[in-house]
Amino acid sequence: MSYNIRLAKKGDMTAVLDLINELAVYEKEPDAVEVTVKDLERDGFGKHPKFTCFVAESGARIVGIALVYMRFSTWKGDVLHLEDLIVSEQMRGTGLGTALLDEVVKYGDQLGVKRISWEVLDWNEPAINFYEKKGANVMRDWDVVHLNENAIKAYINSI
Repeated sequence: MSYNIRLAKKGDMTAVLDLINELAVYEKEPDAVEVTVKDLERDGFGKHPKFTCFVAESGARIVGIALVYMRFSTWKGDVLHLEDLIVSEQMRGTGLGTALLDEVVKYGDQLGVKRISWEVLDWNEPAINFYEKKGANVMRDWDVVHLNENAIKAYINSI
C-alpha cells in the first residue's frame, strides 16, 4: 500500500484527532482524550505553533501521524519530543511507522537538536521492539511523572 508523508494542514486536524482517539482505545484509555479539533487547530497553526505534525496519507485518507514539539534539557540543550507516532491499525506492518519515524529524525537533525525523546508504555512490546531495532534506548529504569489538572489544583490548594 502506498502512502505520502507531509506536514499537516489545519484542515487535517479532524483526521488527526480520530487517530489520537484510536490510539487511546489501543492504550486502554478510551475516555482520556480531552483535546478537541479546535484545540489542535489553534495550537498547531498560527504565529507561534506549539507543535509540528507530520501526516501520512494513503489515497485521500490520513492513516498515520507523528506529532512533535521542542523541549529543553538542562543536560543536553534542545530536544525534540515525539508526543505520538500513530499508525492506523490497517496500516501496521507496512513500513509506515518507520517512514514517520524517519521523518521525525530528519526533522530533528535539521533543527540541530541534541536528542529526540518519547515515551512508550511498558506493556507495548511491539513498539518497544520497533524502537530498539531503530537504535533507540528504552530507559526502563525511569518513570514518567505527571500532575493532571485535578492534581495541579490540589497541589496549589495545599501550598
